[in-house]
Amino acid sequence: MPTRDVLTKADLAELRRSALGTANPLGVAADLAEAAGRGRLEDPDDAGDALTLAAEIAEIRARPEAALRYAEQALAAYPSGDDPRAGFARALRARALFRAGDRDDEAMAELTALRPLLLVQPDAPAYVSAALDAGGRSATAETWLSEAVDTLLNERATAASGPASTAIDPVVDLGPPDAPGVAFFLLQQRHRVRRNLNLPHDRQDDLADRLETQLVRRAGERRDAESDLLFWPRAEFDRLLAEHPALAEVYGPDWDAHRGRLETELVRLRGAGQAGLGVFRATVDGLNAVAGRRGGDPADVAVRAGYAAEVSARPSARIAWPPERNDACWCGSGLKYKKDCLPRSRS
Repeated sequence: MPTRDVLTKADLAELRRSALGTANPLGVAADLAEAAGRGRLEDPDDAGDALTLAAEIAEIRARPEAALRYAEQALAAYPSGDDPRAGFARALRARALFRAGDRDDEAMAELTALRPLLLVQPDAPAYVSAALDAGGRSATAETWLSEAVDTLLNERATAASGPASTAIDPVVDLGPPDAPGVAFFLLQQRHRVRRNLNLPHDRQDDLADRLETQLVRRAGERRDAESDLLFWPRAEFDRLLAEHPALAEVYGPDWDAHRGRLETELVRLRGAGQAGLGVFRATVDGLNAVAGRRGGDPADVAVRAGYAAEVSARPSARIAWPPERNDACWCGSGLKYKKDCLPRSRS
């Protein structure tokens, strides 16, 4: 990555999406650690997050010693090991300890301390089970996730009416499509782990399937009123459908249709009185990175919603709409707006 005097939050967000696709990911990790150590972060409070990203890159690139060093530096940078942001760093430390050899007991102690997070942090089921899998303990992950699901569903059923054993369907707070609740992610991760272990489908697997179906339906209903407004430039769109063909139903079967859907939605939103409209430039690497962190498929509605939330929070990704009729079109085709996307909402 190009060396910058100061790394901003936007820089860190961009690196989180793109670092593994660079020519030298380990160099990116080293630069992140150097920036954190030498005060080259715009916000010093980002040091733990920068070092955690460095640890993640090193771990994925099979450099356990570097991953362990960065993870321990990240934990030292957070105010405490109990900081909500520190959970992923601790899981990365455990993964590195497993890979280092002869340190399995330390790794398990680290992960055991993270078990309570399974009940409160949406990302915890994915990163805890991934760490256990790195140590060859997928069966332990299934046990922990199953016990967490039982605890959570019993607590919610009791709060609602009575013991979960008397309920026909457990009480689950599905949450909105762009921010599903903890129970949703816990059930989905348990479902994935059990599938990878070739375990028979059980009642909670059925519940995970039903909840995912409900979330997809609700997201579709909301899409009738509100688009995620992700815009895939031509090269990114072609790659998106090549890697994830199921997303043609979401973003269009071709680039013309994709731009037409966005233009139509923007016109509708303007007609409904919304101002300050725009689209958000998306990348396949960014979507894949979110899927990787959540342990999901890029086509999953929850993964896409999480990515859309990240992109829409990044000012550099926003493309204002509409341009003037004779100005360049917002899609980057090089044509004037009136000759390109403006007519698409009328077709």
